[in-house]
Order: sequence, then structure tokens, then C-alpha cells
Amino acid sequence: MTPLANSYLTPEQANAMEPFYPLKAWVCGVCHLVQLEEFESPEGIFSDYAYFSSYSSSWLEHCQRYVAEMIDRLELNGGHRVVEIASNDGYLLQYFAKRGIEVLGIEPAANVAAHAIEIGVPTEIEFFGVATATALQLSAAADLLLGNNVLAHVPDINDFVAGLKILLKPRGTITMEFPHLLKLIELRQWDTIYHEHFSYLSWLTVAQVFAAHGLRLFDVEELPTHGGSLRIFAAHDDDPREETARARELAEREVAAGLDRLDAYLEFGSQVREEKLDILSFLIGLRREGLRIAGYGAAAKGNTMLNYCGIGTEIVEFACDLSPHKQGHVLPGSHIPILAPEAIAELRPDIVMILPWNLRDEVAAQLSFIREWGGRFIARAPALQMFE
Repeated sequence: MTPLANSYLTPEQANAMEPFYPLKAWVCGVCHLVQLEEFESPEGIFSDYAYFSSYSSSWLEHCQRYVAEMIDRLELNGGHRVVEIASNDGYLLQYFAKRGIEVLGIEPAANVAAHAIEIGVPTEIEFFGVATATALQLSAAADLLLGNNVLAHVPDINDFVAGLKILLKPRGTITMEFPHLLKLIELRQWDTIYHEHFSYLSWLTVAQVFAAHGLRLFDVEELPTHGGSLRIFAAHDDDPREETARARELAEREVAAGLDRLDAYLEFGSQVREEKLDILSFLIGLRREGLRIAGYGAAAKGNTMLNYCGIGTEIVEFACDLSPHKQGHVLPGSHIPILAPEAIAELRPDIVMILPWNLRDEVAAQLSFIREWGGRFIARAPALQMFE
């Protein structure tokens, strides 16, 4: 039972009732889609959102590389249009716009979209699906239609993919990035399971979903982002582009890993329960030694771990985050206070636990000064462990 992972509370709200929901991942015995039950509507989760993509420098660098690659690969120019779904604060489309390419963002969170509009990225404040795609089809059909970490965040994945079909030009290209279910299982990334993240996707399953709506996957890139992601390439099912060798190889690897059988998923569930005990033993041991622990990065994956393991302020004294939108709040469920990063130097914890482990190296470099007083880092990689 956990609260929504991005529902940060003010200190005053922490004294009131807080909604908790079951956090259970289910797997379909037919198509092997891994999905959560829907307890809160997308409107309730994303209409006023606390996540701003531009606060991660490594993510911005990733996006700049993507823009350069797509312009080169698809030969994009001023006569083309790029549409991004869940465009957040304009973090990616700004780079296409700077190259003179027409852009449009579709973003449901009005507070986040406002920032995109301020920096010159035109943005429709809407949830994406068949209705939105139909309304925009005549004015904003896309040569490149992209979405980063959104395909997994929609409860009605069929409505979403059907919308992609409508908004894509006849010879257009779709790219979608999402965390790879194979990596989630292999590297025990169970803390990436949270209510806002409705689906957990493999190449095999996504290919089935897209095919059901007249779209075909033809290529894939494996990326290091978010602990291991896929960037899929899709087109209309009559597009002449052939399936690549790396796409075929990935499908074969997923079958070899058992992603087309239920046994692999059930075994993973038992591994997660064992790891909860290991994490608690490790952190309690540090506290028994009298060491003070702080968290860094008020990330959704950190909130899943803290709430699943029942960790509160008796173990983690405070957490820091670069985003001013989170500072002054408390983490959902655990009610650990969120401070500005400067608090690390002021309060000098013995241990800094990096909660967004996918940014481990970036954060460790930023906070390298903790070694001046003998401070050390811990992070999941995949087991929770200490590193210098």
C-alpha cells in the first residue's frame, strides 16, 4: 500500500489523511503486458505535475543527441513537423526549434506546459489519445511523432496507440522511449514500479499492441537511460522500411529470457520480497552504528523503495532535490522533509543515499565534497550498496 509516488505534500498536509493504494503489477497470460490496476485517473496524477525534465543535465544531453540523430537520419528540415507527446517543459522540442523545424508539444500538466510556452515551444494542454489526435490531424500531422517515457504512463494503451496512427503522416516515423521490461527484471529495478507508470513494456508486447492498430515496429535502439530503455521506431504497416537485424535479435533475446512465459515474472516477484529484507537490514545496520543518512533526489523510484520497505525519518533524516518545486515539501508516505542541495554541506550526513540510481554518477560527481568529512554514498546497483 503506497501513496502516489509524485504526490509531494506540504508540511501542513502531512498532518492530514493521505490516500494509499495497492501497488501490484499484474501480467497478462496471453500478450504478457505487465500493467497496474488504475486507482487514480491520469487527470488526477498529471494535471498538476511536479516533474520538470530540464533539471537533469544528463537527460538534456541525451535529448540533444537524439535531435541531432533524427535530423540526420530522417533528413528533417524546415518543411517538416515534429510533434512530441508528453512534451513536459519543452526540454527536447527546444532543440528542434533552434534548428528551424516546426514543433508542437502535447502536454497535460498545465503548470509544466506553461514553462514550455514561455521558452517558445508551442504546446497543446491535453491528454493524448484518439480524440486529441483527431482534433489535431488536419493542422498538426507529424513527420516525426515522438514520446519519451509516456507510453508506459497511459492506462488505456490502445487509445494512445490508435491516436499515434491518426496523427502520423503517411511516410512518417514514430519513436517511443520507455524503460525496458527485460532490464527491469534482470537488474531487479522493481522500484521503477509506481502508480503513475501504468505499463512495463517489452519489445514483444509493444509489437503486438502497435500491430493491432495498423502500425509496425521496424527498428530499435537500446539506451542506458533510466537503467536501460528501448527507443522503438515504428511506421504505418504499409511502410516499405524493412525490419532491422537488431530488432530481430532483441525479439529472440526476450524469448530466451522467458518474457513469453509466466514463470519468469513469478520468479521475479519472489526476488523482490527477499530484497526488501536485505535493504532494511543494511540501513538498520548503518543506523545502529550511529551513522546519519540523507537521501538525494526526490524521485518516484526512491519513493517506491522507501514506502515498500517502510523507511521513514528514523532511518533517513532528510532528502535533497535540485527542483525548487519539491523543496519545502515532504516525501509522500515516508514524510521525509525535502531540502535544497545546500543542506548536504550544512548538515554533513555520514551517508548520502542516491535515490534515482540512474543518475548515480552525475549526483556523486556533484556531491563529491562529502568526502571532506568522510561521507560516503550508497545506491541500488542493483542491490543497495556503498560506493566511494
